[in-house]
Amino acid sequence: MTGRRRGPDAVLDRDPVEPPPGARPDLRLVPAALATWAAQLAGLLGGPAGGIAAALLSAAAVLTGLIRSRLTGRPTPSRYALVAAGGCAFAAAVLITVHATGLHANPLRVAAERGAAAEVRVVLTDDPRPLRHPGFGSDPGGASRMLVPARLVSATAGEGRWSLGGDILLLTPAEGWDRLLPGQEVSAQGLLAPAQRPDLTVAVLRVRGSPEAVAPAPWWQTGAGTLRDGLRDAAARALPTAPAGLLPGLAVGDVRNQTPEVEQDFRAAGLTHLTAVSGSNLAIVAGAVLLLLRLFRADPRLAAVLAALAIVGFVVLARPSPSVLRAAVMGGVVLLALALGRARSAVPALSAAVLILLLVDPTLALDAGFGLSVLATGALVLFAPGWAARLRGRGVPPGAAEALVVPAAAALATAPLIAGLSGQVSLVSVAANLLVVPAVAPATVLGVLGAVVSPLSPDAAQACAWLAGPAVRWLVFVADRAAAVPGGVLPWPDGLGGALLLTGVLLLLLALGRRPRIRALLLAILLGLLLVLIPTRVVPPGWPPAGWSVVACDVGQGDALVLATGTPGWVVVVDTGPQDGATDACLDRLGVQGIALLVVSHLHADHIGGVDGALRDRPTSAVAVGPVREPRGGLQKVASAASSAGAPLVGLSAGRSLSWPALRIDVLGPLHPSEYVDPDDGTAVNDGSLVLRAQTPAGSVLLTGDVELSSQGDLLAAGVPLQADVLKMPHHGSRYSSVPFLNAVRPRAALVSVGAGNTYRHPNPEMIEALTRAGVVVARTDLSGDVAVTAAEDADGDGRPELALVARGDPQPAPRRSGGRRPGRPTGPLSPGGTGPRGRPCWSTARSRSGRPRRRRRRAS
Repeated sequence: MTGRRRGPDAVLDRDPVEPPPGARPDLRLVPAALATWAAQLAGLLGGPAGGIAAALLSAAAVLTGLIRSRLTGRPTPSRYALVAAGGCAFAAAVLITVHATGLHANPLRVAAERGAAAEVRVVLTDDPRPLRHPGFGSDPGGASRMLVPARLVSATAGEGRWSLGGDILLLTPAEGWDRLLPGQEVSAQGLLAPAQRPDLTVAVLRVRGSPEAVAPAPWWQTGAGTLRDGLRDAAARALPTAPAGLLPGLAVGDVRNQTPEVEQDFRAAGLTHLTAVSGSNLAIVAGAVLLLLRLFRADPRLAAVLAALAIVGFVVLARPSPSVLRAAVMGGVVLLALALGRARSAVPALSAAVLILLLVDPTLALDAGFGLSVLATGALVLFAPGWAARLRGRGVPPGAAEALVVPAAAALATAPLIAGLSGQVSLVSVAANLLVVPAVAPATVLGVLGAVVSPLSPDAAQACAWLAGPAVRWLVFVADRAAAVPGGVLPWPDGLGGALLLTGVLLLLLALGRRPRIRALLLAILLGLLLVLIPTRVVPPGWPPAGWSVVACDVGQGDALVLATGTPGWVVVVDTGPQDGATDACLDRLGVQGIALLVVSHLHADHIGGVDGALRDRPTSAVAVGPVREPRGGLQKVASAASSAGAPLVGLSAGRSLSWPALRIDVLGPLHPSEYVDPDDGTAVNDGSLVLRAQTPAGSVLLTGDVELSSQGDLLAAGVPLQADVLKMPHHGSRYSSVPFLNAVRPRAALVSVGAGNTYRHPNPEMIEALTRAGVVVARTDLSGDVAVTAAEDADGDGRPELALVARGDPQPAPRRSGGRRPGRPTGPLSPGGTGPRGRPCWSTARSRSGRPRRRRRRAS
């Protein structure tokens, strides 16, 4: 059997001796590994008391096994396993108890409880990790902060100075910290805070300023940095931005140039494991070496030794941080079995690797990456060979059998843990992983080769990156399409309960699937679900509704509105939300082929963050901005996106009118824009928003950006005609809308573009209640997803268009917070009052055919 590419955190499976049919795996070390893991968890979660309790239980298990063996005089394999498991667990419990006791006695922990200022000397233990956040207001978002794991050397807090060990987590600015390497010793100052994670972290230090007294990195870290920089530079010269940023991450885990959009797409598609150094990277490198040696008919044991050397070299290239070393140990599991020449050695080798890693680093017991690695590797050595053999027995070619089995086995094994961690189950993950299988190995091998040759020949490195281009482009395409599948991710209970629930569901399905008749029934049910779900989730029925005039896109905490021009496929877009992916997906759902005009109401990040996604692969006639050109960073982002799309950047001001076959837009404000606006004054920038009045076949729509009280007062004082059938609520429905302004608009319906679980408490409950009391129909994107404004039938016969608001449903979930829980769904006084096309929620301002009167419009109070 030849070397094969495996799924996430997988290893190479190349056994010279196939196990005989029906052969059982050697599971004798599995109980010892699981018992060790459980003992470590008890000490980490329960502190010294939990560790002592685990030690006592382990000692009792050992004594029970020894006494029963002595009494019966006949030791059995099960008793040997009990004694071995108890002994390993006892050693792990004693070890974790010592660590937990030292943690509770650490003087820095006491200082952290009172938030003391401190100066520390530390050694970095892993790469600094960027903390990305979506932009809002004048904050452009991105990675402005870094998370830096480190080991304490010394610390000073108040009058105390200690030379001590222990782990500390640094929360630092990005500047000056993003280029540091593991192994470097630095000093930092800041404020201490208690560690919130249940591991051996002593404290968190919120660092002020750049690192001080930076010591040089070890030579191997410096050499690895040179090779990684060479690959990154070669990719940037040979490939477009998105593939160029992905290739270094795919090959050696360097994601510094990866675009936020690609990162979001990979997360939604379940492909993030490809950009983290894991057993899969090591398997590809070792597999390439083994395949080359097999062509020369090398001895399997020699091949295993050379593959191990290749793994060591790759670890140096990827930088030997703890996560990479963990992947190296997991990647060597089956290589050891290969060297022993026994297929059944894989499971004992995996168990031994788990034991060693947990005893060396007890915090791995709570590490999600470690758990995913063990589960995926276990699935590949336990289940994948048998499943692949069955497929080959049914006529599936060998290579195709492994390509189908490996991602499925890894995805099924890791799905419960992922569901427990994320609170969701991906419906597209397995399919996406299957589609990218042919591209991952060539891109990884060419990327590693490019890094290795970059110091010798930058041109050769660039050639390697160019050759990897088609594979990397395919990965970007698959992630983009998978992330755009509506409803591709289903909500699921998080935590231990959610993980156990999904485990039970999967085990039940696997058990039932072993019976031919039930398997056929399950396949029929699955086929039926696919026939129903694919048309309804990938191409939702009734969306977009016929004759839509305006759509408020569900883009999270931000604005993005689309207006039909009357020319099929061409639209006007007003604002683009905080991120590329959601805006791009909304335009795709509407079938947008081109943008007649993209209007930016103002330059805050929650209105321009998705500009690249809106313009991607869509011809655009022009991009328009208002008279307020602050913040400058926002203007530069919009100008750069317009230039890349080949669209001119134009200005709009009050008094301008624009028209298309079925759309007219009048620019009403701002009336008195300031020549200079403080970019950090959010209210001033908001009041500089463009105010547009759009006339559509469904009625008039007032688009207000984020105007607040001052700009609203200017419009009222100037007597600007504000009345409109639909009001896009200013500033996401915040409390900064005046009653006279709302009375002047007198809307029949209001659109609130807002993100679920936002920390700004938008929309304001009192404001929404006042609107509903006045008879205004309110639709919110956080509750209803995309909302379309359409022209309903003229039930009154007065010739005036009647409005209908049609909700697509499937709103974006609330973002997860640091505690792992999602905020509760926002509550509002309005719920859908009926159904639209094919059962979609629909609100109408018209009198129904049954004669029920419409709500009367009253003045807001």
